[in-house]
Amino acid sequence: MDEPTADPRLLAKSLRFIRRINHWLGYTRATLQHLQRFSRHWRRDQIIRIVDLATGSADVPREILKWADRYGWQVRIVAVDLHSHTIAEAVRESVDPRLSIVQSDAMQTPFASGSFDYAICSMFLHHLDEAEAMRVLREIDRLASRGVIVADLLRHRRAYAWVNVLSMFSNRMVRHDARVSVAQAFTRPEILRLRDRSGISHAQYYRHFGHRFVLAGERN
Repeated sequence: MDEPTADPRLLAKSLRFIRRINHWLGYTRATLQHLQRFSRHWRRDQIIRIVDLATGSADVPREILKWADRYGWQVRIVAVDLHSHTIAEAVRESVDPRLSIVQSDAMQTPFASGSFDYAICSMFLHHLDEAEAMRVLREIDRLASRGVIVADLLRHRRAYAWVNVLSMFSNRMVRHDARVSVAQAFTRPEILRLRDRSGISHAQYYRHFGHRFVLAGERN
């Protein structure tokens, strides 16, 4: 799915499948849970600026905006992804003027330091090696003036069986990427080491349903 030469039609189908899985299993709700916790310190008259790195088809930002509507928060989101076909799918699915889609490398975005209140990232780190993951974590920390939320898979033997079942009736692209994703994911000690080396020790580690973790925290 990350290859620039990926079949656009198969990619769009795969992204739709991932959106359904994220919704059914509550993966997106894991990010919302931490935003809900952070929102205790928000004011009704302020605009909360969020950047989502490696957004995919921007399903997480759209769910955040729905959540913001329910609670009356003023939220603006910039969703960033590198791949043109993925960006096209995100634009096709996104019609909310509060959501902007930007094509950029998540390791080196064009935004100034502290441009956003919060920087988030979901299901991206497992695509990277340790050096690349640290670059993304440092970029997330650079962009966020208030807090960060990073959600991803955990590498665990039971997770292989989990993804095999979930992707059983999906297309070949999803089946392949699901298995590779688990194999490339980090363990808890590995992600904690990457967190500390990246300088975002204010982000606490949380275990979530479905062999998933979240690093989330606000600056003091």
